[in-house]
Amino acid sequence: MSLYRPVKIGSLELPGNLFLAPVAGYTDRAFRSICAEEGACFSFTELASAEAISRKGLNTAALNLIRRGDSEKRYAIQLFGGDSESIYKAAMVLAPLQPDALDINSGCPVPKVVKNGAGSALMKDPSKLGRVVEAAVRASRECLGSIPVTIKIRSGWDSSSINYTECARIAVDAGAAMVSLHPRTRAQGYGGRSAWTFIADLASRLDVPVTGSGDLYTPEDARQMLQETGCAAVMFARGAMGNPFIFPAARSLLEEGSWEQPAFSARIAAAMRHLEMLAADVGERTACLEMRKQFCAYTKGITGGAALRDKAVRAGTIEEYRQIVNSF
Repeated sequence: MSLYRPVKIGSLELPGNLFLAPVAGYTDRAFRSICAEEGACFSFTELASAEAISRKGLNTAALNLIRRGDSEKRYAIQLFGGDSESIYKAAMVLAPLQPDALDINSGCPVPKVVKNGAGSALMKDPSKLGRVVEAAVRASRECLGSIPVTIKIRSGWDSSSINYTECARIAVDAGAAMVSLHPRTRAQGYGGRSAWTFIADLASRLDVPVTGSGDLYTPEDARQMLQETGCAAVMFARGAMGNPFIFPAARSLLEEGSWEQPAFSARIAAAMRHLEMLAADVGERTACLEMRKQFCAYTKGITGGAALRDKAVRAGTIEEYRQIVNSF
């Protein structure tokens, strides 16, 4: 039986189990659209502030962050917030965007998120986490057509408070239809190794799908996680940055047993298309600035890529990017 298989999240049916994780500063609308074209079965927006949306509504900045990509058939909007009322109000505002799911961020370790009681700080107060999920579920039923609410968690706040099972159970009891687990603690940040055994443990305990995240950089990593943990799906984060081709490669490995590296020309073509799509959303100047780090990701591992990146981080227009690529 192929490890590539459909996933059912509440009422939402997905054709496959290769997901794009939410990554702040990287999974913009343009990149998500490209990943969807390449075979990402489900994608999540960057985390969006529930408090900001509940107060300001869907202004231009919010729309550029969380509206559906041109090629996204199935996507989730991810919200962060430590106040259940803000989560409820923000979720109600999202109705015009018609997301396919609503995801609650309970894993972000960044201080500016945590200090407001959001992100991984919710794992320090599981009862609050439950109230946040319940508020999102209530808003979904009242205004979003009862789309599934999901949650992304870490293994715990630190090594002395590993409580992913408790938090996951409370979230499911509050109505969460899927739990995504990045098995690092908040204290670990993105360092060290993620504990995949925690994913296997959680998948064995819950009746809803469990998605695994953490240290997925190659198609072989995806296969290994699916085999070792029994999770329903894998969620590529840093492994997909600058590499939307990891989705067809992983599917090929899961179904056929082999995969091929994308040609350099394909990676550069994707980077330029990403830039042009991003410029259409946020303007050329902003897109060129934001694309500098993205371009570094697209060219990682390419022979001579360091020289190309050295020039790209100074580019200020699409034409300058184009000239750099052509000269390379």
